[in-house]
Amino acid sequence: MGLFERYLSVWVGLCIIAGLILGNIVPDLFQLIASMEVAHVNIPVALFIWVMIYPMMVQVDFSSIKDVGKKPKGLALTLVINWLIKPFSMAALGWLFFRVLFADWVDPQTASEYIAGMILLGVAPCTAMVFVWSQLTKGDANYTLAQVSINDVIMIFAFAPIAAFLLGISDVTVPWDTLLISVVLYVLIPLIAGVLTRRALDKPDNHKHLQNFLDRVKPISISGLLATVILLFGFQAEVILQNPIAIVLIAIPLLIQTYGIFAIAFYGAKALRLPHNIAGPACLIGTSNFFELAVAVAISLFGLHSGAALATVVGVLVEVPVMLSLVALVNRSRDSFPS
Repeated sequence: MGLFERYLSVWVGLCIIAGLILGNIVPDLFQLIASMEVAHVNIPVALFIWVMIYPMMVQVDFSSIKDVGKKPKGLALTLVINWLIKPFSMAALGWLFFRVLFADWVDPQTASEYIAGMILLGVAPCTAMVFVWSQLTKGDANYTLAQVSINDVIMIFAFAPIAAFLLGISDVTVPWDTLLISVVLYVLIPLIAGVLTRRALDKPDNHKHLQNFLDRVKPISISGLLATVILLFGFQAEVILQNPIAIVLIAIPLLIQTYGIFAIAFYGAKALRLPHNIAGPACLIGTSNFFELAVAVAISLFGLHSGAALATVVGVLVEVPVMLSLVALVNRSRDSFPS
């Protein structure tokens, strides 16, 4: 594990604080950055997200897909959680909390935007951080690659329709063109670039060139993640500091969703008698979110200062400490799974 992975929550926490401070000290700078949009896409945010996602996509090995038939149960668990349970449970929790339980505290328009942000988080299964969670639980690296590869392929075709369906039944207007453009920009293009790069560098008898490339671009990817966090919290600094209760209200259903989905995946893995090195990553892949994609799509659809963007940013705030707590739980449960 590198320095970044060991102290992941520390770096993200420092960047959150930096973003909040800078957003209040130099708000004009963040307003200028926020104005750099083309076709509803904020260019600086898009660049940082591409820088962050592309190296992760290079790690995805689609040739590993052919081997998943040897251990189909782990893959089946991940796919059921990611595509048949998680998006719909997130939408249901959003509706329950912001249309019923918190209805007196949040106006209807803002509530719709919070629900939309939660839905986008729920429909975006984790890609980039999966490899970190898998390493931390001593997961089967090759099987994790296969799970991520299949998830990414499904995401190209399923993200937009499921997001549009859930947004539609939540009374949120769906601009289909912007949604599809977001999928192309933040999923398809980085994925194709990653595949082409891997094909050019990785040889059956020599993986050294690929590994050297990944070692060189890893710091760039990390910088992209941290810069994105600073930007996102800088954009939302005024809202967060003036209305901290909004962060708490959004965080409550997100925490319930995360721990609830993990519980379903965890006991599903036990019922399927998965070995620990497959059960651990399978549970964590199903639980965590591709928050980079959710944030980017929320900004494109609803704007940088929208409630939807704020909800996805709170997703970033919740994701790291919660996932690290679940990693600890997975590691402590090692003896309860087949070897």
